[in-house]
Amino acid sequence: MKKILIITSYFPPETGAASNRIFHLATGLENQNFKVSVITPLPNYPKGRVFDDYRGKFKQTSTEKNVTIHRLWLYASNSKNKLLRLFTMISYSISLIWFFIWNKIPETVIVQSPPLLVAFTCMLCLQRKKRKLVLNVSDLWPIAGLELGAFKKNFSYKMLEKIERFNYKKADLVLGQSQEILVHVKSLFPEKATFLYRNYPDFELPELKEPSISGDKITIVYAGLLGIAQGIYKLCESLDYSNIEFHIYGGGAEKEKIVQFISENPDLPIVYHGEVTRSELHNALLCYDITIIPLLNRIYGSVPSKIFEYAKLGLPMLYFGGGEGEDIIQQHQLGWIAEAGNYSHLNKTIQSLGKNELSLKNRTKIQQAALENFDFNKQLLKLKAVL
Repeated sequence: MKKILIITSYFPPETGAASNRIFHLATGLENQNFKVSVITPLPNYPKGRVFDDYRGKFKQTSTEKNVTIHRLWLYASNSKNKLLRLFTMISYSISLIWFFIWNKIPETVIVQSPPLLVAFTCMLCLQRKKRKLVLNVSDLWPIAGLELGAFKKNFSYKMLEKIERFNYKKADLVLGQSQEILVHVKSLFPEKATFLYRNYPDFELPELKEPSISGDKITIVYAGLLGIAQGIYKLCESLDYSNIEFHIYGGGAEKEKIVQFISENPDLPIVYHGEVTRSELHNALLCYDITIIPLLNRIYGSVPSKIFEYAKLGLPMLYFGGGEGEDIIQQHQLGWIAEAGNYSHLNKTIQSLGKNELSLKNRTKIQQAALENFDFNKQLLKLKAVL
């Protein structure tokens, strides 16, 4: 049985697309007769503090669904202070180096990037002639940070670019979750082996039904991270509520601002439902007419994994983020597009929607498109062939 190690900064019980993606990859490879182990920090995301059940521990090893999970210490923080965020990554990198010294590492290792510094530590320390290093790139840093306004083109940015290039250079295979990522890697290293590995979810398709929230108004739902990149606070301020209700699930940096906005505007039909488990969320989402997938700015290389998850739920989508995500929505007829950053166009698009376009018949078509085009197991078999 071939052994494989996955190194990631996010893993359940943490919530979110990143942890779900790596969890499905780990259990999927285990089902394909790999002996899988995972290295991840003690759970801390997105709250920025280690979860209560793991407090006071330096390391914990457990087995879940036949996958061995090593949870390592780090200094947990979600502070906006860049030095504290850097120290968080350095602390995890130190724990990784310590683990590498005292443990035998398999000949095939999948390293998640970003964070760039953590990936750099792995690529630097684990390079061996007989070892295959696979870099799983979910976002293009530092380019994405520049587009989000987190970085400026200064000395630090140039250092991050050098780290990024080092990581690609040392990888034997680069997995990218979008075509844009693979194009970028090939522009730097034309001969590099690459593989398109989309963030397809792995769960049973639910039985569809008409949305249960009735009334004349269209019910729009957002579920996910309430971070700066998603721009949900700006969305709350900018939406035209004349024929919609807006429902929000999730947590993150903008949560308190959003809750305060709702309390200061009690006449607006906005409901914040808090954070729920993934299974609870799936059941809840089936009750709404349409979901919105926003990005405050178009981010090169980014394709929200929500697209594939919501398609399996048969949930019509309103995409407001630009880039490759638009192409996927249009190609597979999964919903509607609003011009990224143009809130006037977004509101016009919403005003044009009718309840008849959000019917069970349309939802069934979307789910069928997901079944035919976003199959997790088919993709996994293709990945298995190149590992």
